[in-house]
Parts: sequence; C-alpha cells; structure tokens
Amino acid sequence: MTPERDGKLMILLVDDAPTNIQMLNETLKDGYHLFFATSGRDALRIASESVPDLILLDVIMPEMDGYEVCRKLKADPVLRNVPIIFITAMNQQEDEAIGLELGAVDYITKPFNPTIVRLRIRNQIELKRQRDLLARLSHLDGLTAIPNRRALDEALEREWRRGTRSLKPLSLLMIDIDHFKAYNDSCGHLAGDDCLRVFAQSLKVPLGRAADFVGRYGGEEFLAILPETDEKGAMIVAREIQEGLTELAIPHPASPLGTIVTTSIGIATAVANREHEHSWLLQGADNALYQAKQEGRNRIVAAPLLSS
Repeated sequence: MTPERDGKLMILLVDDAPTNIQMLNETLKDGYHLFFATSGRDALRIASESVPDLILLDVIMPEMDGYEVCRKLKADPVLRNVPIIFITAMNQQEDEAIGLELGAVDYITKPFNPTIVRLRIRNQIELKRQRDLLARLSHLDGLTAIPNRRALDEALEREWRRGTRSLKPLSLLMIDIDHFKAYNDSCGHLAGDDCLRVFAQSLKVPLGRAADFVGRYGGEEFLAILPETDEKGAMIVAREIQEGLTELAIPHPASPLGTIVTTSIGIATAVANREHEHSWLLQGADNALYQAKQEGRNRIVAAPLLSS
C-alpha cells in the first residue's frame, strides 16, 4: 500500500476525456492526492510505480478499454487488492455486471453527482483501511511483532519487480542466531522467546532507511531486504547487525563460540532481471549463510555477485 501523504490517500483517475478528468479533479482535489492517466497503458504504468489507494476507471478508451485495464490490474499480485470504481457513460445493467464480475467494487454512471461520488469513494476508502489493518496484522510475526514470512515474500517480490525497472542492485541478508537450539535447551523456551524479541527489535537500528525491510523468516532466521544497495553497503549493514548484537551481550551459557549470543549472516546481491525470479537471489543468500555456518559461524559471508 502506498503510504499516506499529509494524511491524504492517493487516487488514480483514468479517463481519456480531459473534461471528465477536470470534473473529477474539482470533486476530489481537497481530500486526496490525485494522479491522472488518459490511457490504459499509462494507467498500468502509473499504478505499478505508485500503487494507489483507489482507482477511478473509465470504460470506453482507445487501444485498451477499462475492462482490460481492470483485468490486468487484478492479475498483478501487487495491485490486485487496489479498489477499482468504474465511472462511465455505459449505463446498461449488462455493462455494470461485467465491471463487477471483473472485480470492481462499485460502478458509477455518467453524468455523475459529485456528492455521490465523494461518498462512495469515502465508503470504499474506509473499507480499504479496515482491510489494510487486517492485512498488516496478518503480516506480522506474533512473537517478535516484526514482519513475518508472508510479508517478506511479498516485499521481496515487490522489490525484485521494481529492480527490473531501476536496474539498481538489490541485496539480501539471511541472518541466523548461532546455536539457538542449545540456547533453548540450556535457558528454556521462554528465555529463547525473549532472545528472539530483543534481537528482532535490535535489527531496526542498522536497517533504518525507509526502503529497508526486515522480518522473521522462520525459527531463529531473519531476512533483511536492502533495495538499491550493493555488496559493500550490505556488508556495512551486516557488520552493524553483529556489532549491535554484541553490545546487547545476551548471555549464552551453551555456546561453543563464547559467552554471548552471536549470529551468522549470508549476503547475496544482484541486479534484478526478468530472466530470474526473486527466489534466485534468496537462494544465493541462503547458500552464503550455509557457508558461514560451515566455516564456524559468528561470521559474514557474501556470495559472488549474482548475474544472469
């Protein structure tokens, strides 16, 4: 979801008629951030780049009509949950049925009443807020209160897609707490849970950029997603993670590596491309973590720069 700007949500208006765009702009400009598209192709591009909170979509447009735009939006994993309201001169029940069957949340016919449009948009925005809240809760790890595996998978897919356009490097850190089973066995599972919580919160310091994303991948493994970050930058973050954990000095009486909890980190970096899926980069980070464990743990291993 696109973050709110100054408390306002973003609406994408799609209509090939400038007069209709102007009327909708006058109707909505005080309550929302508005983006405009006059063709289906432009609408798909802007939606992909910005991920609006709601789309107002005309049906009759040259080259690609609104129904086809809706089909493509609903087929996109990132955009499929963006509410779409058709606003069109096509006022037959059959037309409305097609739009709703394609996944639109509402269907408004022209000429439209500005008050009715505002109220229908308000209602859909409120429903979206509620859905987004439930989605956020479903994307949080219950123990550590940071993003869970599902949220990580979606974020990685999103950043991989973005990277295919920006051609900037994307780095992953696969992070594992060393000898965590031994920690649980010696200190108890409640202490193990506390250890995971403290470590999870400590990750927020080195991963301070708005674009950075970190979550619990499973068990004692965590994953950090670093957009537009090369191997050198990823190595700096990895070292800061290890240093932060050292400063916490969480006692680990059963560790063969010393007296405190330590971590191993695998790094993988690549420029996203359409020849591979994001799982390719994830596998690289996992392989690097495995190597770090094989070499004795409590260390960072960076895989060679992945390229097609």
